[in-house]
Amino acid sequence: MLNDVLTKLFERDLAKLKDEIGMYSNEGDLWRVEGEIANSAGNLCLHLAGNLRHFFGTVLGGTEYVRDRDAEFASKFVPRATLLAEVDAAAREVKAVLEQITDEELQKNYPIEVFGHPMTTEFFLVHLATHLNYHLGQINYHRRMLG
Repeated sequence: MLNDVLTKLFERDLAKLKDEIGMYSNEGDLWRVEGEIANSAGNLCLHLAGNLRHFFGTVLGGTEYVRDRDAEFASKFVPRATLLAEVDAAAREVKAVLEQITDEELQKNYPIEVFGHPMTTEFFLVHLATHLNYHLGQINYHRRMLG
């Protein structure tokens, strides 16, 4: 079942996100931007957590989470512990949804049109996994570049 595969991928990659955030030796470096790099690792972490908490937690899981996408990119110097707590919250919400979702629900259209057209829930959840990995790679590169 796809939800079993997605569960393993999200668990792995959210754990890697926490590892990456934890590997910054100087917490202030999480917020550094230089040259053409416009997004800090801290902002990308907030963005990933907010994205997953919204699209998994709120839309599919019915949580009370309210996303502030602008703040994901505007916030600065959020403590590392807060970033990690947001990733933990996202991981819990992703897992809770994936434990409950059925193959039939995966084949239905995602409840909201995100890209201006309908798509299956299955397609969108795979998109969210690739979105996570895209930004995870950026964070890894950012950390190594500054190190």
